[in-house]
Amino acid sequence: MAPEIGSRRLMVLREFRPHGLAVEEADGEGTPGARPPQDQDYDYFLFDPALAASPAPAPTPATWDEAEASSSGADGDHELFIRGKRIIWSNGSRVHKRYVSPNTVIMACWCRMNAICDALLCVLQADTLSIYNVTGDVVSIPLQYAVSSIWPLPFGLLLQKSTDGGCVVSSSSSLLNARDLTRPNKEYGLNYNSSCQANTLETDSKADGAIISSHLILKHPLGEPQATYFEERERLTMMKDFDEKTIWTSDTIPLMASYHKGKFQHSVWQIDDASYQEAMNENIMLPVSCDISSHKCAFRKIWQGKCSQSAASKVFLATDIDGMPIICFLLHEQKILLAVRIQVDETTEDAFGDIKPHMSWNIPAFAAAPVVVTRPRVRAGGLPFTDILVLSSDNDLLLYSGKQCLCRYTLPTELGKGIFSDDELNCENFNVYSDLKITSIADAVEGRINVTCSNGLMLRCSLRKKPSSSLVSDCITAMAEGLQSCFYSCFVSLFWGGSDAAYLYSSSCADSEWESFSYEIRKVCTKYGQTLPTISPTAPSQAWDFLINSKYHAQYCKQAPTSSNSFLPVSYSKCSTVFNSFIQDEHSSDVSFYIQFMRETLETLHALYENLKLNILRKEDLGCLALLLCRVASSLGEHGFVDYYCRDFPLNLIEFQSIASSTSLRTPPCLFRWFENCLHHGCDSASLEDIPALMCKQKGSAVSWGRKVVSFYSLLLGAERKGRNLSSGVYCEVASGSARNTEELTVLAMVAEKFGRQQLDLLPVGVSLVLRHALDKCRDSPPDDWPAPAYVLVGREDLAMTKMGSARKENAFWNNNNLTSMSVPYMLHLQPVTIPTTASDIPTSEVLNSEDSDSVYRSLEDGMEHIFTSTTQLRFGHDLRLNEVRRLLCSARPVAIQTPTNPSVSDQDLHQQQLWNFAQRTTALPFGRGAFTLATTYTLLTEALVFPKLVLAGRLPAQQNATVNLDLSSRSVSEFKSWAEFHNGVAAGLRFAPFQEKMLRTWIQYNRPSEPNFTHAGLLLAFGLHEHLRVLTMTDAYRYLSQEHDITTLGLLLGLAASHRGTMDPSISKMLYFHVPSRHPSSTPELELPTLLQSAAVMGIGLLYEGSAHALTMKILLGEIGRRSGGDNVLEREGYAVAAGSALGFVALGHGSDAFGFMDTFLDRLFEYIGSKEVYHEKHLNATTVDDQSGNTGQMMDGAQINVDVTAPGAIIALALIFLKAESDEIAARLSIPNTHFDLQYVRPDFVMLRIIARNLILWSRVQPTKDWIESQIPETVKFGVSNVSEGAINSDEFDAEALFQAYVNIVTGTCIALGLKYAGSRNGDAQELLYAYAVHFLNEIKHIPVQTANILPKGLLQYVDRGTLELCLHLIVLALSMVMAGSGNLQTFRLLRYLRGRISAEGQVNYGLQMAVSLAIGFLFLGGGTHTFSTQNSAIAALLIALYPRLPTGPNDNRCHLQAFRHLYVIATEPRWVQTVDVDTELPVYCPLEVTVAETEYYDETNYCEVTPCLLPERSVLKSIRVCGPRYWSQVIKLTPEGKPWWRSGDKTDPFNGGVLYIKRKVGSCSYSDDPIGCQSLISRAMHEVCDAPSASCSTQPNNTNHSSFRVDQLVSTFSANPSLIAFAKLCCESWKDRCNGNFREFCSQVLYECMSKDRPSLLQVYISFYTTIESMWEHFKIGRFPFYDSLFVPNLKVALAYNEALVDGKITNGGIIQSTFLESLMKRVEDIFAEFPNLKDNFSSYLSTGKWPDAQNDVVLLSLYLQWYSIPPPHVVASAVEKVRPRVPASVSILPLLRLLLPTTNLVGLMEIEKLHMAMKP
Repeated sequence: MAPEIGSRRLMVLREFRPHGLAVEEADGEGTPGARPPQDQDYDYFLFDPALAASPAPAPTPATWDEAEASSSGADGDHELFIRGKRIIWSNGSRVHKRYVSPNTVIMACWCRMNAICDALLCVLQADTLSIYNVTGDVVSIPLQYAVSSIWPLPFGLLLQKSTDGGCVVSSSSSLLNARDLTRPNKEYGLNYNSSCQANTLETDSKADGAIISSHLILKHPLGEPQATYFEERERLTMMKDFDEKTIWTSDTIPLMASYHKGKFQHSVWQIDDASYQEAMNENIMLPVSCDISSHKCAFRKIWQGKCSQSAASKVFLATDIDGMPIICFLLHEQKILLAVRIQVDETTEDAFGDIKPHMSWNIPAFAAAPVVVTRPRVRAGGLPFTDILVLSSDNDLLLYSGKQCLCRYTLPTELGKGIFSDDELNCENFNVYSDLKITSIADAVEGRINVTCSNGLMLRCSLRKKPSSSLVSDCITAMAEGLQSCFYSCFVSLFWGGSDAAYLYSSSCADSEWESFSYEIRKVCTKYGQTLPTISPTAPSQAWDFLINSKYHAQYCKQAPTSSNSFLPVSYSKCSTVFNSFIQDEHSSDVSFYIQFMRETLETLHALYENLKLNILRKEDLGCLALLLCRVASSLGEHGFVDYYCRDFPLNLIEFQSIASSTSLRTPPCLFRWFENCLHHGCDSASLEDIPALMCKQKGSAVSWGRKVVSFYSLLLGAERKGRNLSSGVYCEVASGSARNTEELTVLAMVAEKFGRQQLDLLPVGVSLVLRHALDKCRDSPPDDWPAPAYVLVGREDLAMTKMGSARKENAFWNNNNLTSMSVPYMLHLQPVTIPTTASDIPTSEVLNSEDSDSVYRSLEDGMEHIFTSTTQLRFGHDLRLNEVRRLLCSARPVAIQTPTNPSVSDQDLHQQQLWNFAQRTTALPFGRGAFTLATTYTLLTEALVFPKLVLAGRLPAQQNATVNLDLSSRSVSEFKSWAEFHNGVAAGLRFAPFQEKMLRTWIQYNRPSEPNFTHAGLLLAFGLHEHLRVLTMTDAYRYLSQEHDITTLGLLLGLAASHRGTMDPSISKMLYFHVPSRHPSSTPELELPTLLQSAAVMGIGLLYEGSAHALTMKILLGEIGRRSGGDNVLEREGYAVAAGSALGFVALGHGSDAFGFMDTFLDRLFEYIGSKEVYHEKHLNATTVDDQSGNTGQMMDGAQINVDVTAPGAIIALALIFLKAESDEIAARLSIPNTHFDLQYVRPDFVMLRIIARNLILWSRVQPTKDWIESQIPETVKFGVSNVSEGAINSDEFDAEALFQAYVNIVTGTCIALGLKYAGSRNGDAQELLYAYAVHFLNEIKHIPVQTANILPKGLLQYVDRGTLELCLHLIVLALSMVMAGSGNLQTFRLLRYLRGRISAEGQVNYGLQMAVSLAIGFLFLGGGTHTFSTQNSAIAALLIALYPRLPTGPNDNRCHLQAFRHLYVIATEPRWVQTVDVDTELPVYCPLEVTVAETEYYDETNYCEVTPCLLPERSVLKSIRVCGPRYWSQVIKLTPEGKPWWRSGDKTDPFNGGVLYIKRKVGSCSYSDDPIGCQSLISRAMHEVCDAPSASCSTQPNNTNHSSFRVDQLVSTFSANPSLIAFAKLCCESWKDRCNGNFREFCSQVLYECMSKDRPSLLQVYISFYTTIESMWEHFKIGRFPFYDSLFVPNLKVALAYNEALVDGKITNGGIIQSTFLESLMKRVEDIFAEFPNLKDNFSSYLSTGKWPDAQNDVVLLSLYLQWYSIPPPHVVASAVEKVRPRVPASVSILPLLRLLLPTTNLVGLMEIEKLHMAMKP
């Protein structure tokens, strides 16, 4: 039945010669121009560039075209040329890469491995496998066994061992032992996530298995090759058959073909890369326990055949005619090609499931190759659609698709001059070339192949020409999917077998392809269409008679009298038996076979036609297809179809319009009609017969565009979902995410189907309107759990950016390309406008202008130059407080010295005295600078770290800024600057934010100085507090320790402990214990360690074991509190006890009495250290808690008494931290405050302060920010005594008034500190007011200041309390105040701090500790430049208590009572709870109001309050939700669950604030808050009105005015919107307003622009303009009698829009419309007005209905087609049938309209009335 195969010509591209030879010649090797010799010592292979693409291209049709189009070079092939050790990768004449391997190359192949997205080039040598990635990085794997070949698999590389593979090779390479498995992957540029370290058991077993196994699999360049197994009787056995030689593998499907030379059999194996949980075979002795679930690769044999004495010379994968894969074996001996068809059962979406052989066949072949010819853009499953090119033994080149031979290829008779050089093309040679035969074929890539001729000439030939017609490709795809296989085979043989192949040589290939395709279809129509009985025009009622006499009609009549069903529409019910009666087997006659073939072709191509109607760019293709379908339909007598196409393209199909009407009842499916019915009646009521059957098929790609749109409409209008299938018959993917209504479900479906705004713009505007409605309704508050592209689709790029924030690196699927595909081309982001972000951009007059007028020192680096950014400018507005902070904390410039007018002592002494005072302040400044710049910048890891200088010199402004240096020789101060340099190093290190990636270990070492210094010691502590020191190895740490520099050791110990906080790391623990001499065994030589180091080590132990309640550690630390230090400075033993107590508190932090389960005397010991009287276990009092292991230490006892002065502070802190927030009244009561005059004289006042702090930390919930609460903390005795003494009621001689007042101020200060800790970082207004009031009152007592506050302290404190104590209390309260207001930059507090800083230095009250307190307070107030604040987590409170320990140092070197390094532990308590809002369109930070909701607590109900970003947020334990509010930005809500966890760390994937950045989107029509603070500029209606009115009044008379106004429109739009589409449209309007004077159109454009801007719907511009211009041009051209359209496709499009409008009115679609209903109604009125203008339309309509003839005039034809479409008039035979049915039942005087309405439900009422009129007129 198939016709004789046709013949086609090869297109010769060039003579082929490996390009590697040309490269060698260019390098000076090889003979130029020499033909390749037969005994060549080189090898090469050609491959498709996609094979080495990085990363692998997605298999979508679009990328296929782009890949082919973009592949450069002569024919797009890439070549790998191998000679000896060298490999050359080239493309055309361009060399990509050259690789030189260590040894001779045996084999090379491209491979992809699971964990790496790049393609890898694997090169096998004698003892090494080298793996190169495309960038040139190389990994060399030494092979311990001989490997003969390597083969690529989808997930790795298969290694085939040699026959003697069991013996281990003695490697000549030094790589064998040098391979380090644990090296970091980044050194190779390979992104591999999983660890390569395996335990020794696994490594051994893998190594042994790899030695035994004959086949190995390598899944990662840094992994070990794994042994393989084969499945036998459902057990896994190791693959050990060395005779099973691999001859082919697939890199797309997990298949391997092998040949066993002993059994002479070929086998095909499926490779399962899965986990197996089963015991291994007993005979394999491997040290693996049976319960280990190992990840094994198993081979499963799916086919075997003994068909040859030798292995197949070639194996390749192709596809059968229906897309199923076939494996082809070329058997050289028998000269046949054996094809094995396999079935892939895809059980899962991604992986290949079960693979089974199906059938096999033979084709005679001398040579064969896979080529992509017949369907170049199509993929079958995951494979390209591949044909087979066969060279027969008769030297014929044949093209097969599956087992069907399609055509023969021959060499062209004339070989052009472009191929050969001139000397070859002389006359003798030319005749020879014309008689050439093809002797072999090789190197097939896509549709190109190398052909060797009988004279040895090798030609590169192409089997098909480009460009290919997309319409033909679509038609072939549709027929492949829609036709039965026998019909499709018939079509393929017709299409490829035609001998009329002249079109192959024509110039316009795409057109000629379509001509050829339609010619073949028309040929069948011409040949078989005439024999159809239904085409006879003389018998118009045959089909009707057939129906009347049918069984169906008999059944129908039985029901007719009693049922109203008889008036159901008959025309729209297709009878399925029409098709089934034609399905014949292949032995039927040709006629019925081809008739059925044509019917199926019509059905299939009509589905494609409906699909293309939904793409506005395919209208030309649509016209061509309509013409062809009209021919097919008319030859089949399907005049319902003919009429349908004639209505769509009335002018193109004029030749078909004279056909008399038929009574065929088939009505073609119509998607537009279905859309309309859906909108009118809902999805379930719409007729499913309007959806082409092909669209309902699973996995069809030909009509997937239409299927997607149908599925979106179905979901939106209420279709039911069952899995992926919908009740409308189509299937649809839906992305993960919640959907509360059908609109949201539709959006998720659009995302899953990758249907973005770009695709939406390709739909006809009426159809897209409904989908745009769904997007618009989801825009305001979409669900939280949508994927990022869903947010982009609904126009919420702000939410998409927030969603992508943390997942941007991990989730590569939704990358920028995917998001781009979701947004239309003009919606891509503009480049952001930059604003000043560095200090250098700020006017210098604003910075540092308060203290000096000279600019010499301004360029110095002071460590704070980076603090000024666009964000901090928003944070603190236009005031200069940040400049002031920078001035106050700057230590890099000489300080100005004021010279008195009448000096009483010598100038030099005066200057030195002033400089000494200033030096106290300058050395304390780094404390504040570290807090101020905390985590505010990032370092470049290629730059060295710069430390700001500490300048102790002064300058004399009166003497032209002469510099005066501080002379330290006169003062007995050793190393005055040492500790200041240490703190300077800490400050410099703290400014670096915690890195997203770890800070590189090499960079830390790169900054290590050659000689140890204090600055680097401080830097180590800072890095440790930021947890950067985790990257240091123990060897790095010991390298630092070996320098024997005490302060460096101190910084390192504290830094390492802080970095490993709470981990109990044993190696760090050993290092710390080594520096606690009391823990050394007695046999250890005595070590002289400074007490400072011991204190740091003890504190480090506390940090390392934080929160663990580790019993032994607690026992040791308890002993250390009371142990006398054996160090050099006995005076520092109080500091050591405080460190030990703090460490003990850290270890048992917040555990309360649970921590003491092992020792009942633990608490007694602590209270004994405090000096408490209530001790319950007398017998243990004098016993030491820890064994004395060393003779050089002892308890701090004098006789039997403990030295409470030393041990009490540490013990109190330990108790406070252990029982932190425990609410234990018992412990609080035992920490009693002295309440008698006698007791007051026996307790140190500063210890009273500590006890008060400890009590309130234990009774945490009772701390209240009220004066009454503070008063309640003071014992009655003290309160009574103080008030009476201050009022003079009691004589102070009666008792010790000084002790009373000392206790009083310490108690008040202690309560203030407790208050500060409770409300740290909360910015609580009550706490701030209270603390500020106390601070001012203390200040008033010291020096009267004009501040009026309530009287809360007794007067005259200075009489009874020394000034030093009052100053200390004042500064501690100020520190507590700055703790509460941390990060807020509160101006009132800042003014107080600035006053204190200036006051002390001016009045000569010099104290380093007080300066340190002021410096720290300023730093806390502006913590991290206002981006950080304090937490009240347990560890944070502990760190703050230790940092603010209320004993301040007297000088820069004073570490007696508290180690100064501990003051920096506040970093542990900081949290970056700062959030800024960034406009997603401009990518600039902006102001925005946020509504913050805090959860209910025991003090207050759930509360909402407003903040303006940038701002600080409350703690995570109370934060419930955050909402972007205000009318200018789109709302979004971030809901949180309040939980007592620390704030999210930098880079945390779960962080909802994306590292402090909240993306927001501005609504069109409103300005940002910085441009328009009070909102007076957003009145866009008035502005637009003024601008739009101007041009209409001055169109032609005043062109200058027009230009001016057009500029205003342009500017106005860009002011209110960042949307590029609106701005571009405004520009276009301006230009059109200059040139044309159509006032109506200009007015319409301005109104549309206003509509789209005011409602923020820029996408509707296209809808409005499209409808308006279409209807207006239709009106204008009808008036002049010339019509611009050749089709009437816009009519159903407009009707869908009108149906949408009606659905809104009826409530079928809720939530309000997005387009003005009056606009749509005016369009409808306009169209009906046009019809009313033409009186002869009625006559033409009457003629059409009665005779089926169309009018003659073109204008009339077009008008009639529009009329028929507009009123949905059915074809004439349907109308006639309806009238015939109705006429007998209705009396003459009664209207038939109601019955017609029942029979023709979709026809418009106007149309029905016209039909009735016609009927009445025709009545006799």
